Amino acid sequence: MNKNARIYIAGHTGLVGSAIVRKLTALGYAKLLLRTHKELDLTRQADTEAFFAAEKPEYVVLAAARVGGILANSTHPAEFIYQNLVMETNIIHAAYANAAKRLVFLGSSCIYPKLAPQPLKEEYLLSGPLEPTNDAYALAKISGVKMCLAYNRQYGTAFVPVMPTNLYGPGDNFGLATSHVLPALIRKAHEAKSSGKPLVVWGSGAPLREFLHVDDLALAVALLLERQDFNELVNIGTGADVSIRELAQMVCRAAGFTGGLEFDASKPDGTPRKVLDVSKILALGWKPSIGLEEGIASTYRWFLEHQGAIRK
Repeated sequence: MNKNARIYIAGHTGLVGSAIVRKLTALGYAKLLLRTHKELDLTRQADTEAFFAAEKPEYVVLAAARVGGILANSTHPAEFIYQNLVMETNIIHAAYANAAKRLVFLGSSCIYPKLAPQPLKEEYLLSGPLEPTNDAYALAKISGVKMCLAYNRQYGTAFVPVMPTNLYGPGDNFGLATSHVLPALIRKAHEAKSSGKPLVVWGSGAPLREFLHVDDLALAVALLLERQDFNELVNIGTGADVSIRELAQMVCRAAGFTGGLEFDASKPDGTPRKVLDVSKILALGWKPSIGLEEGIASTYRWFLEHQGAIRK
């Protein structure tokens, strides 16, 4: 890409979008188009179309999304499917209508069937039932994937859907009612350290999950923005997983919490195992560089530095 290319990052204030802004800025891209939700409501079709018509972004990263963990997905399924579907359709169509050269659509590994073979290959999409606790969100993201591929097929666009594994890092959501498992554990470990009470973990601790630092994802997105010859669904992750119990123990070490761990088996575990086959993205020359222990430690430091601004 030309360093002066006009690049729109939808969702630039979130975990993923802010990491992509940091990476592209570090790589010397000078014309990043950024709008907050107050400046541009992407669920409003007319507003989205007007923005694209006025700004004519050459490259688009669709990182805007309504996201959350098991509790948030289970409690607000209508909002998860509606808001994500509307944002995706508005942005993808507007990118096509305004001749964007490239679009990277950020999905989620939860799109794969609950009991699909492991590791998860891209071709397993729609091969079985979804995990019920987040099926509304997953269906919205699946629709975004299929929309990108349909526009490529019919209109010759260069839209690439990417499926990251569980992400974490600076700028994460640490709100206990809305966060994913790793930031929730960081928050709980910090509070347990202060209170002297045990750290309570949802579920049995047995499920296996894969985690990728968001800065590693941002590097993959930068690569895919440039590789317009690659327009397939692609997984992005480490290809390695840990149990939730092991994850909680890592978080405790990072936070310096030496108290007890308790597992609340009355809470749902979700999918038993979820690890991605990442052979496609590795073949393109990308690989993760931030280890999980190292990444958790740096994320905990970020949490400590930003406690005053973190949502309850």
